[in-house]
Amino acid sequence: MDDRGSGRSGPAGSGGRPRGDPTTDGGGDVSADEENRLARVALTWLAEPGTRVVHRLVERFGPVATLDLLLDGGSPDGWLHATVAARSATGDARTVAAEALERAERLGARLVTPDDEEWPTRVGGLAELRLPDVTRRVDGETAPPLCFWVRGGWPLGEALERSVAVVGARAATGYGQHVATELGYGLAERDWTVVSGGAFGIDAAAHRGALNAGGLTVAVLACGVDRPYPMGNTALFDRIADTGLLVSEWPPGAEPLRPRFLIRNRVIAGGTLGTVVVEASARSGATQTARRAIHTGRVAMVVPGPVTSAMSVGAHELLREHPKARLVTGVAHVLEEVGRIGADLAPPARGPQRATDALDDDARSLLEALPRRGAMGVDRLAGRAGVDVRTALRKLSLLEQLSMVVRREDGYALAPPADAKTGAKAKTEQGT
Repeated sequence: MDDRGSGRSGPAGSGGRPRGDPTTDGGGDVSADEENRLARVALTWLAEPGTRVVHRLVERFGPVATLDLLLDGGSPDGWLHATVAARSATGDARTVAAEALERAERLGARLVTPDDEEWPTRVGGLAELRLPDVTRRVDGETAPPLCFWVRGGWPLGEALERSVAVVGARAATGYGQHVATELGYGLAERDWTVVSGGAFGIDAAAHRGALNAGGLTVAVLACGVDRPYPMGNTALFDRIADTGLLVSEWPPGAEPLRPRFLIRNRVIAGGTLGTVVVEASARSGATQTARRAIHTGRVAMVVPGPVTSAMSVGAHELLREHPKARLVTGVAHVLEEVGRIGADLAPPARGPQRATDALDDDARSLLEALPRRGAMGVDRLAGRAGVDVRTALRKLSLLEQLSMVVRREDGYALAPPADAKTGAKAKTEQGT
């Protein structure tokens, strides 16, 4: 929806400002556009991202009229009314938004809104996200973002177009970190964007794998892009900002409060084509990301781990509870789930190829019927294998050519191991 020219009449209120028609407020399209952007920032500050009431109001009336409505105390939701009042008591929403934009400009970050070409349209699917058995507000407020703060040179929409999320436990095991690194490297090597949350453990391993492959990786943060969390990953975040993207719904300077991680996880799930959980404990945010992916219609994938590992309990429960969750063991499986139909099929898992794999049933039966030591005559061997003598002679000749059996004066015997490897030696011993 284009907020600049909807022509709709927004809710009435005091203050003398016409609502729902921002073009009358600033004297031209440029100023109207800036006012829309400022309003989106202010709304994200007044109410946490994902708030459904705010999203519906913006869709109906536009961001400027919605901001005016909320600041005038006209919220249709009692909880939101209280939240806006509490936030407004600490500062003016438009002033806070303007300061955030100035801070972002000094930082070299930018604001991206749905009016921008680089907006990732896939996140619009979050409008349909409804989690079952919701008991917490954070699980119900899963609406699409109003805006993103972005640090890095890539266009956001382009970066997320071919993207896979790799998430998991912070207290990852060596096994989990190895798998996440391999996934990150393999996906990036195949020109897929690796998306994660920048946390310790699996997230960091996936980011580093992509960076080591010279690929693109995106860290979606639960705080401002100028204060990435955890601080121990500062060097990693700097690398990501140089070659990929740091993304957040919260303005520069915002703190990483606990509920914001779950709010952030819906973007990781909804902005990518699929989510891979590498390791997850019983109470892991990574499983919440996968559930959001499932209920947004995205692909949720799980890497199995040892059944004795506490870091795989949550991952295994996902497979048990959600029939749509797919078990994957590597990049090939992931690409089969999220790639082009018929073009990214994973090769079937096969054991090592044996020389006997190409034999038909009769030849196999004769080979199995031969004694482990000594020789056996054709008549007896045919009876033991359950084939007629003529068939036995024909198949034994084939097995002899393949250096699997040798012919002796008293019948046929299994070829010695050395002969089976060289082939030529068996024929020499036969006098051929």
